[in-house]
Amino acid sequence: MSAQPVNPSGNPSEAPVVPEGHVTIEIDGQTLFAPKGSMIIQAADKAGISIPRFCYHEKLPIAANCRMCLVDVEKSPKPSPACATPVMDGMKIQTRNEKALKYQRSVMEFLLINHPLDCPICDQGGECELQDVSLGYGRSVSRFNERKRVVADEDMGPLVATEMTRCIQCTRCVRFTAEIAGTYELGGMYRGENLQIGTYDGKPLTTELSGNVIDVCPVGALTNKVFQFKARPWELTARESLGYHDAMGSNLFLHVRRGEVLRAVPRDNELVNECWLSDRDRYSHQGLYAADRAVKPLQKVNGEWKEVSWAEGLAAAREILDGNRGDDLGVLVHPSTSNEEGALLARLATGLGSGNIDHRIDNRDFSDAATAEVFAAPLAEIEAADRIVLLGSNVRHELPLLHARLRKAQTKNGARIFAVNPVDFDFAFSLAGKQIVAPSRFAEALASAELHSAVQGGGNTVLIVGGIAENHPQAAAIRAAARDFAAATGARLCRIPQGANAVGLSRAGVLPAGKDVATMLAQPRKAYVLYGIEPGLDFADSAAARKALAGAKVVAFSQFACASTRDVADVILPIGALPEIDATLTNLDGREQQARAGGKLPGEAREGWRVLRALGGDLQLAGFGFTDLAGLRAGLQPVQVDVAASAQPQVTGEGLEVASTAAIYRTDAVVRRAEALQAHPLNNAPRIVLNADDAARLQLVEGQMAKVGTDAGKATLPVVVDARVAAGTVWIESGHGATAPLGAARVTVVAA
Repeated sequence: MSAQPVNPSGNPSEAPVVPEGHVTIEIDGQTLFAPKGSMIIQAADKAGISIPRFCYHEKLPIAANCRMCLVDVEKSPKPSPACATPVMDGMKIQTRNEKALKYQRSVMEFLLINHPLDCPICDQGGECELQDVSLGYGRSVSRFNERKRVVADEDMGPLVATEMTRCIQCTRCVRFTAEIAGTYELGGMYRGENLQIGTYDGKPLTTELSGNVIDVCPVGALTNKVFQFKARPWELTARESLGYHDAMGSNLFLHVRRGEVLRAVPRDNELVNECWLSDRDRYSHQGLYAADRAVKPLQKVNGEWKEVSWAEGLAAAREILDGNRGDDLGVLVHPSTSNEEGALLARLATGLGSGNIDHRIDNRDFSDAATAEVFAAPLAEIEAADRIVLLGSNVRHELPLLHARLRKAQTKNGARIFAVNPVDFDFAFSLAGKQIVAPSRFAEALASAELHSAVQGGGNTVLIVGGIAENHPQAAAIRAAARDFAAATGARLCRIPQGANAVGLSRAGVLPAGKDVATMLAQPRKAYVLYGIEPGLDFADSAAARKALAGAKVVAFSQFACASTRDVADVILPIGALPEIDATLTNLDGREQQARAGGKLPGEAREGWRVLRALGGDLQLAGFGFTDLAGLRAGLQPVQVDVAASAQPQVTGEGLEVASTAAIYRTDAVVRRAEALQAHPLNNAPRIVLNADDAARLQLVEGQMAKVGTDAGKATLPVVVDARVAAGTVWIESGHGATAPLGAARVTVVAA
């Protein structure tokens, strides 16, 4: 329980009852109940009593090094730091009496001795904790005349800008990288007045959560490099939005000026992302303004693209769809598409008599008709698990904030974490056990007595199945093994949805009663609708996609008029991305969350639902009679689809088995166009990674170019030799043009 006032009813006849595990304290004359072991500052915060602070942050370990929160405790001869002083029964605290204010003003004066007077040019100006506190506790004139110290800056990479002369050594950033991110990249160097915060080695920050050091910094020492010098806070309008690059659905605010999204900051939601934000969600807005953004309807006429009016573009799309109804039509949808757009796409396919609609464009095995499912253990409960098994997931890149919760589960609650993976991935937590095996052996490893015995004795076990398993050509067998493991051990099964809104689209009926995506591409249709897809990079089998689409009529609803879309489409209709539209997404907990339009739609681009409404109306289809978004939402209902299963894909060919993961900053079209993320150290160039024994057998060495081939295509890529990769396996990151042809189960590798 939190701190609470005694006798809130105000009735003097009611004797206060102290809740179990609480003590009675008094702060500024107000009597409160506070949990035993809590700190004065925590009790004060819960009661709405303000105490100034810099180093204290409710999500970080207590440091007590800024001393701004000094308070006067009765019978204590010295001032007490409120952030590090536990409450005791009968304690009486003054936060605003003459003594306490003297302590706080003195600390403020010391903190400002070396702080530069550069507020007019500081990016933190207007939202700076030091500015706010100094207004109430600072002096108008400094009594110190000595020269202020200057600290040399270091380059922390493309995302975080530094001005370390402003640093007040609160160590929030140090504690974040150590305790939350788990990378231990920042620390204090030197002593006394020479103390500096830095990275020791001068290298860029490599954590996938680095932007959070900007949020926790109370001054302008660490700021957003992408946003640097762009605007002042009072010029910006905040819009509630969501992260749409993974299935977590992180809550965030878009900060917008005159229709341009200038930055994203986290929006607190303890049940989803707490108060953090991954770098992918924080910086992806840069990609909205790429040079190849689709801004006008385009139509291919005699092999040449020309800009047309919306009436002409819709007429061309209507002609294609009207002439290719029924089984001749396939509808392929990106898994981050909103619920509203998904529902209309399902109505469009139904109205045109086609059951060929699918959003599972990353998947390869549809033999078990699997669809995205809600986590059996909600995000907020996973950190309370005592046994966690990771199956086929580089969770740190796949769901960065789930990875942070897993670290929290271990460091705070002592969870034992096990992994079955094709690569011994770098995690920020230690593994109690691991089996590094080729993906085809996942089911065998999951059924092993070794793993079953390891999780015995745990009353709260969670099994997390990731993208390597879900998108493997033998995924059905792996999913069956996961269900068997969960049934045998009592584990709660959490299959990571492959797409930001895969759960929502499954509920909206964007699933095949007819042909799934793999069958639609293997048995080409006469016409296709592509929705939000970059065909050269987004499909699991890009070679089959290009071949099928090249011989068909294609209507592309797209945010970008990229080369691969231009190659296959006949009409390109420009639509808004999530930061530019009102939309609803459903996250992996099954939580429906709404995003508000932030950025202005570029050029003549329109909200996807408006374009679909106009097209459905022109085709005179049922379900398109609404006039606004409220009318559309009022008619939304879950749609049950009897999903058609297809044959188990044949795993043929010789060579090394492929372990494919999505490159962290190449997951979708918007992220791929965010320049700062592309410059991040985690964004590797296309390559193949294999272990030393396989490299020696194939006569390959580190840095050598190798020809990698499948039945679908070939690529020439540099070789990286890494002992973390399982024997007989080659690790490839998808999302690159160079690795797009390598979606098969096995590849041949020879020296170039």
